[in-house]
Amino acid sequence: MKKTGVILIAILVLFAAACTRGPSQRNVEAFELALITDIGTIDDKSFNQGSWEGLVKYAREHNISHRPYQPAEQSENAYLMAIDLAVRGGAKLIVTPGFLFEGSIFVAQDRYPEVHFVLVDGVPNNGDWANGPIFRTANNTVGVLYAEDQAGFLAGYAAVKDGNRRLGFVGGMAVPAVVRFGYGFVQGAEYAAQELGLPVGSVTINYHYTGGFSATPEAQALSASWFNSGVEIIFACGGAVGNSVMAAAEQANKKVIGVDVDQSGESPTVITSAMKGLQSSVYDCISDFYAGRFPGGQTLVFKAANNGVGLPMETSKFDTFSLADYNAIYQRLANLEIQRMENLAEDGSPRVVPVRIVRITEVR
Repeated sequence: MKKTGVILIAILVLFAAACTRGPSQRNVEAFELALITDIGTIDDKSFNQGSWEGLVKYAREHNISHRPYQPAEQSENAYLMAIDLAVRGGAKLIVTPGFLFEGSIFVAQDRYPEVHFVLVDGVPNNGDWANGPIFRTANNTVGVLYAEDQAGFLAGYAAVKDGNRRLGFVGGMAVPAVVRFGYGFVQGAEYAAQELGLPVGSVTINYHYTGGFSATPEAQALSASWFNSGVEIIFACGGAVGNSVMAAAEQANKKVIGVDVDQSGESPTVITSAMKGLQSSVYDCISDFYAGRFPGGQTLVFKAANNGVGLPMETSKFDTFSLADYNAIYQRLANLEIQRMENLAEDGSPRVVPVRIVRITEVR
């Protein structure tokens, strides 16, 4: 009986130890590369997917283990828990797509100094916006930003050059990246109108932020009302908000400009997309990590000059705007012959345009 009791106690101790370990500790397989999604999934046809594709591309080319993690909810605590799970799962480098990770990476870069982080579309900070946030990028972290104003410029320019005169911009939350997309879009439309010699007010833009990044009946209804009033094309710049705009466009037989990644496969109404080089920038950062030249402590900016933004001309469905037209304006952006417009209203919408050929209507 004593011997049996000892064996039983040993079994219970081992079982209890196994239960207290997290899932990654019980798994034999470790994953060197990890991506943690923010409020979406790796197949969201947008930000998470573009970043994940860059990670997967490098991992498969070099036979490196990899996996995604999805937080339980949208909160800094949930993000830190997901990061912790990835670290315990063997991650050497973790990619976090989206500015929502700025606070959690600010903490995690110190908590896990042996792990490297790629923060896409953000810079680590303590989130104290009331008193002025503290920004700090540790040597094991790199921040990646994009010139959204240039991508938006290309979209607005192409839309007007292709014959559209009544435009719309439906943004999600008025966060810096979305704001930059918007005022770049307005400036591109204005620039094209000047080149074409159009009269004052002949190009109009309806402009609105939904306040979120979800597909909603309200966003679809707003887009439908714009299309019914004569708007020809809407730049949908807000994650899943684009699905609402596309649904309205399909019913009205109108056009949509996608955002972040090539969204031509999402709807036949998408004629082009204002893209960030998500896949290439994530791929390059991972490549630098394994080559021993990880740009830790830095914030990298991907723009026209380093092919970090653009339109997917191979899948775009323009009527008259040609590849030659695109290459010409792209080169001017890359050479900084066209400067960005930063004169904005308090809500982030463009306050003025250079010569007021484009008329903006802010929809509250």
